[in-house]
Amino acid sequence: MQTEGTERDANVSHQAIATPSGPAGTPASLAPSAPVASLARLSLAGITKQYPLVRANDNVSMEVAPGEIHAVLGENGAGKSTLMKIIYGAVRPDAGEIRWEGRVQEIDSPAAARKLGIGMVFQHFSLFETLTVGENIALSLDQAFDLKALGTRISAVSADYGLDLDPQRHVHSLTVGERQRVEIVRCLLQDPRLLIMDEPTSVLTPQAVRKLFIVLRRLAAEGCSILYISHKLDEIQELCDTATVMRGGRITGQVTPSQETQATLAQLMVGHALPAYTRRQHTPGDTLLAVRDLSLVSRDPFGTSLSAVSFDLRAGEVLGIAGVSGNGQAELLAALSGEMPLPAEAGDQVIQLCGQPVGRLGAGARRTRGFAFVPEERLGRGAVPALSLADNGLLTAHRQQMVRSGWIKRASVQAFAQRCIAAFDVRCSGPDALAQSLSGGNLQKFIVGREILQEPKVLVVAQPTWGVDIGAAGFIRQQLLDLAARGTAILVISEELQELFDICDRIAVLAGGRLSPVRATQDTNAEEIGLWMAGLFPGNPAASFAVEH
Repeated sequence: MQTEGTERDANVSHQAIATPSGPAGTPASLAPSAPVASLARLSLAGITKQYPLVRANDNVSMEVAPGEIHAVLGENGAGKSTLMKIIYGAVRPDAGEIRWEGRVQEIDSPAAARKLGIGMVFQHFSLFETLTVGENIALSLDQAFDLKALGTRISAVSADYGLDLDPQRHVHSLTVGERQRVEIVRCLLQDPRLLIMDEPTSVLTPQAVRKLFIVLRRLAAEGCSILYISHKLDEIQELCDTATVMRGGRITGQVTPSQETQATLAQLMVGHALPAYTRRQHTPGDTLLAVRDLSLVSRDPFGTSLSAVSFDLRAGEVLGIAGVSGNGQAELLAALSGEMPLPAEAGDQVIQLCGQPVGRLGAGARRTRGFAFVPEERLGRGAVPALSLADNGLLTAHRQQMVRSGWIKRASVQAFAQRCIAAFDVRCSGPDALAQSLSGGNLQKFIVGREILQEPKVLVVAQPTWGVDIGAAGFIRQQLLDLAARGTAILVISEELQELFDICDRIAVLAGGRLSPVRATQDTNAEEIGLWMAGLFPGNPAASFAVEH
């Protein structure tokens, strides 16, 4: 971070926006802390990384001070991840200089980064389900250890920071919030002087986010620098001292988040103002999807079985189901999509589509009756990586006059893919582009577009904007609202609470395989839904099962 009054690096294009309207009502305990005045802990100068088809980082320069919580913002493909991997030693830059506490360093591996005092908590946890907490942490250590002594250290450090962990517990028995504690404690045991956090709150309840912020503020107060990557602009405003904004591999500005609005931060990221969501007036119609007392034993030994799940979904309505991952979402999606047809003993009436029982039908038969589905996993389930976009469109949309008498009409297949690419602004080389060649955000737009263009009667979509930048996320959400306005019944399963409040008419929570009461969105709030995500909702006999202390 550049301290106030110092000359800014001439290589960085800074952009100031005079809109001092930070988040109102921020508690004093969570107000952004003042960074410790000192020489930069980390200094990057002219970092450049060129891949065959894209320059991921282009002459990037920035500084992070001791005790500073420094956000890095940007769209998908802006270069954030590459830059963090360079700092952590997982990627070698083609040009530029890294200074660590004033001395030039060549960080050629994560082990070298950890030796300097750089730790990283990744968005996707790298934990072995069948091992204990202590065993998982031991695997990441670069020095010899005694497992019993390590367990004692884990207990002491986790208790000291309010991240209570039992080193003897197996990871598969932990909640998502507890698993993140394992990742953080694993870094803390290495006494980091710089901690990189990549989307750390994407799977946490609002209450768990508050606890995490307390830990991060304490670390900063003790002099640890924190690089914080998140697409949640309200969190950036609340937590971070400084934000560096990247676009197209370059730095486009450095601002004080608390003095910005979410709109100005978003504009810095995407280069233009984002349109507000447009809700077209509609009256919910007939029930198109009905689920009655759905109970299903998970096939996954570490999964969550469903217990008496019931809800109705009406034409023109968007119903949201919130919840921390691993609470039965995968099982519910498999039951609704037809990937896991219900056993005979479940009865024919448990799942009804447009008034007809479909619980024992497969996925294809349900699609023929007007069902469409966007799975959480893009590559592998939403799209076949090695197939072209045209062929991936054919897989689920072949009923759109792409097949005649058993023969594929290639012209129709190409035309459908091109229509999807144009209508949903998919950045690619064309219908013949391989699915695996697209960025996550562009592939998500194609998959969502492929399903929407079929004009389904019922659409079930899981994590519609997971890992998608703010511009693409807004576009996808608007398309879902437009589809609902045309009469489609839409079920959205998401861990992104703000997303659900933005686009849903009603909202419920899935916790421990049980579904909470369904509330009109305007009749509830994030705090109540956060408590329900911990299982604390009316009628749940296991209301204390997921409470995190």
